[in-house]
Amino acid sequence: MSGTATNRTNIDLPVEVSREILQKTQEESAIMSLARAIELPGRGTSINVITSDPTASWVGETEAKPVSNPSLATKVMSAYKLAVIVPFSNEFRRDVASLYDAIVERLPRALGEKFDATVMNGIAPGSDFDVLTSTTAQSIQSDAYAGLVAADTDISAHGGILNGVVLSPYGKGVLLAATDQNKRPLFINSVAEGAIPMVLGAPTKISKGAYKTGTPATVGVVGDWSQALYGTVEGVKIDYSSDATLDLGGGSTINLFQQNMFAVRAEIELGFRADTSCFNRLTATAGGQTGQSGI
Repeated sequence: MSGTATNRTNIDLPVEVSREILQKTQEESAIMSLARAIELPGRGTSINVITSDPTASWVGETEAKPVSNPSLATKVMSAYKLAVIVPFSNEFRRDVASLYDAIVERLPRALGEKFDATVMNGIAPGSDFDVLTSTTAQSIQSDAYAGLVAADTDISAHGGILNGVVLSPYGKGVLLAATDQNKRPLFINSVAEGAIPMVLGAPTKISKGAYKTGTPATVGVVGDWSQALYGTVEGVKIDYSSDATLDLGGGSTINLFQQNMFAVRAEIELGFRADTSCFNRLTATAGGQTGQSGI
């Protein structure tokens, strides 16, 4: 959704509300909840990626202790702007508390889902931003357990430890359907729970952004999230307009003034870098599922 603002004004959000928007964006994003966070300067920053681990050695009582230097690679993490515009009725402007509640409810989900979809299945917004689109694929269609073990093995072969799983809702369904020879479910404690809290000892997150159509479809991502970093520049910026015309796509527009509405725009500058060799995609044949998460 895009718009042309002619009467744009900053909303004077209390500090705690701005922080809540950022916090909820991090909670809505599976990637942000698993990867490590850093403060990112507006011009970007260089980060060191460890490509080999230090090695310890046995030594005698008076012998010199060995020095083991891990090898490092340098990557630049740059900030790229992610934005969304959401229209509201004018009634919200008469009740500031309701407006704040609506902003905190709607905007973080939009930003978090788009960030996830980009990192796991999208196109990088620039050259200094990593995506997991081309990582090794493992099928969980016919034998989910074998596919997950193969992913675990591949990640360990590249020096990583599988410590986090992101499933799309469809991928969750595939694992819920996985049973042993006695028809007992493999990945849930009970039918009443209906959730998959852990996979191979790693915590599990559910995100629409983990799904991408294809033959087969991508239904999840697993990896070593200690090898992934995301950075934010200065939180979420908010402004609004009451005179813009919003382009909804497909020839549809909303004239805010004419329809007694106003629109709130949220922007956040983000970066993402990872050792992509320490991640695998999970795939399955998604009969009847179409579309891809995105804003």
